Amino acid sequence: MNRVGIGYDVHRLKEGRPLILGGVNIPHDTGLDGHSDADVLMHAICDAVLGALGEGDIGSFFPPSDPQWKNAPSKIFLEEAARQIESRGGRLINVDAMLIAEAPKIAPHVDAMKANIAAALDVPATTIGIKATTNETMGFVGRGEGMAAHAVASVELPD
Repeated sequence: MNRVGIGYDVHRLKEGRPLILGGVNIPHDTGLDGHSDADVLMHAICDAVLGALGEGDIGSFFPPSDPQWKNAPSKIFLEEAARQIESRGGRLINVDAMLIAEAPKIAPHVDAMKANIAAALDVPATTIGIKATTNETMGFVGRGEGMAAHAVASVELPD
């Protein structure tokens, strides 16, 4: 049985924080604010995978109120999502994700992001799709106040 899940995440931009997207530290004058490393892309993908499994969101596995997740790398969250798939005898078919940000340019980092995400999910990088777009200067993303990401994941589970 094939199952599909969707994920969405958003974080504010803040000075003094590193910008981590897809597990890549990207040079930028601001970073994403959050309890963990605030990797909006990995968070959306995690929610998509968990959704395909019929589970709750990332916060139900890794509550932001729990101090052990303070500044944690988001690859930990994807590794747990992969364990959840494995524990059900399933396999990840693919992930398709969209990052929405006005800056910086994402294209130079996409291959490294795919490699990091694929490694955390224990799948080939060819199963991970990452795209980026701007918000055409509209809304909080367009004003450079934050970033958002959408993701879809397909998981095959035994009947």
